[in-house]
Amino acid sequence: MTDSPLKIWRECDDRLLRLRLDRPKANIIDGQMIAALDRVFSEVAENPDVHAILLDHSGPHFSFGASVEEHLPQHCAAMLKSLHGLIRKILTCPAPVLVAVGGQCLGGGLELALAGNLIFVAPEAALGQPEIKLAVFAPAASCLLPRLAGQQMAEDMLLSGRSLSGDEAVGAGIARFAVADPAAAALDYYNEHLAGLSASSLRYAVSAARQRFAAAVSADLDRVETLYLNGLMNSDDAPEGLQAFSEKRTPRWRHS
Repeated sequence: MTDSPLKIWRECDDRLLRLRLDRPKANIIDGQMIAALDRVFSEVAENPDVHAILLDHSGPHFSFGASVEEHLPQHCAAMLKSLHGLIRKILTCPAPVLVAVGGQCLGGGLELALAGNLIFVAPEAALGQPEIKLAVFAPAASCLLPRLAGQQMAEDMLLSGRSLSGDEAVGAGIARFAVADPAAAALDYYNEHLAGLSASSLRYAVSAARQRFAAAVSADLDRVETLYLNGLMNSDDAPEGLQAFSEKRTPRWRHS
């Protein structure tokens, strides 16, 4: 497929940058999607004309998560480094990032959303980190969720792989607003609360609020990435879980 997986346009006197994941229905976070997003966030860092970013999705689901095939042992090092590089860029983006989530928002898709500043979510959406069901764990979410939702809720999600509804996600502090139309609500929020502000001062405010948070998450990402690549991927069950999923069969756990 040669078409870009990401739609990009400007609104609101060209001050609001709109990004839309555009590989429905799954909007898989694969290498091509990561590269497209990475280019945009790299450019935003150098472009003071961007007042804010609104990230949403085509189709009924935000994202089913990262490409399982790209997480197989022979590919996972490159995949993790590129995904975590993108998450770092979102965390340190000088413009506020508003994320609109509907339907399923899972795995690497939720990790991307969690890196944004504010999440607007449909009440019936499902947000989760199901990686443990494939015998792997979610590196970025392991760094982000404890800081956003607290240790108990983070471990509930990361150890069980269960999903939260949009309403539950707001109650847990993972998302900010549960609304029927997340993208429209995010746009309204921008127009009501951000559009009239000084863009340069808003960037300073983002940096002041996020700098320590982003630095701590980035340092933790180094640790969990090493644990994933040098520990988990040398086990028996992690490669088996990924391979079984790819082959659509029941995994044969060795518990080692």
